[in-house]
Amino acid sequence: MKDMQDALKQAIQTEKNAMNFYQIGAQQMKDKEAKRLFEQLAREEKEHAAQFFKAYQGKELGSFEEFITSPPQNEALWINSIQKVIGADFTEQKALEYAMEKETQLEKALRETAAKITDSSIKEIFLWNANETHNHFLTIEAEYARIMAMVDESDMDTFVRE
Repeated sequence: MKDMQDALKQAIQTEKNAMNFYQIGAQQMKDKEAKRLFEQLAREEKEHAAQFFKAYQGKELGSFEEFITSPPQNEALWINSIQKVIGADFTEQKALEYAMEKETQLEKALRETAAKITDSSIKEIFLWNANETHNHFLTIEAEYARIMAMVDESDMDTFVRE
């Protein structure tokens, strides 16, 4: 039980770190669509943290609102990633690349953790979040393609035939 609670606590913190990553990134965005996407992802990461928080039985995090509004953990990998791209040479491209990398890593970690959990209701939360994380990757990938002016899959036939 303690291991499962530790996994939940770590998942809550990771989702909060992801939320903070997207909030900080959104503040840097000049492209309105990329900014909108990061704001949306921040809200969704908060929802993911809430799903884990509901199953968590520990008390040291305080209330969900207290925890989720606490300052970011600057040493967290998510926060380090966004801080690497903030500055004079910030680009949406770099932020999106880091986001895709972090979402890929998170999905893998969530699935690995889910595979070790025997409680079906907790396992379901981890798998649901892994699927949501995969969807985040796909959404970010599409935005990356737009920013980079890449050909959209729906336009592929048109460009191939010409």
